[in-house]
Amino acid sequence: MFDLIKQLRERTGLGILDCKKALEESKGDIEKAIEFLRKAGTIKAAKKAERETKEGLIDSYIHPGGRIGVLVKVNCETDFVARNEEFKNLVHDIAVQIAASDPQYLRPEDVPEEIKEKEREIFREQLKREGKPEVIIEKILEGKLQKIYSEICLTKQVFFKEEKITVEELIKQAISKLGENIQIAEFVRYKL
Repeated sequence: MFDLIKQLRERTGLGILDCKKALEESKGDIEKAIEFLRKAGTIKAAKKAERETKEGLIDSYIHPGGRIGVLVKVNCETDFVARNEEFKNLVHDIAVQIAASDPQYLRPEDVPEEIKEKEREIFREQLKREGKPEVIIEKILEGKLQKIYSEICLTKQVFFKEEKITVEELIKQAISKLGENIQIAEFVRYKL
């Protein structure tokens, strides 16, 4: 399955989760997986993701009780979309997500290499103690890192309103629906 995911990623430029889901839906057939992704609008969203985002919206969320506050900046291509109610709701939902789940990074690429390497080292030692063969350890390490990303990276977290999708998939759905590139530019979370 890992090789099929890799092939599909190379052909579509999409993330591991999108490719894995498409391959599961198509029972391992790459051509059917591509068709599935096209029908879902995911490939279209990936192509739009290359376009420049100069407009957008900054939103805030203060949790009741005033002990947690969030500022988030989400970019889009035009002010027309930035003023759209759906886009405003998306940005607000992202602010609430940040307040609720406390991500430390926006995406896996933002996690410093020294942190990634430290986690790999810890997991590698644990797996060696469990007696896992060296060949399997590397594959398990990647899975364990993905699990960490789903906790500390905003785009990889499960969306609080729809637990079947990640924040990254939520953004892709919005790109497909609104017809523009949408990017979370930055965020900050304050806590007393």
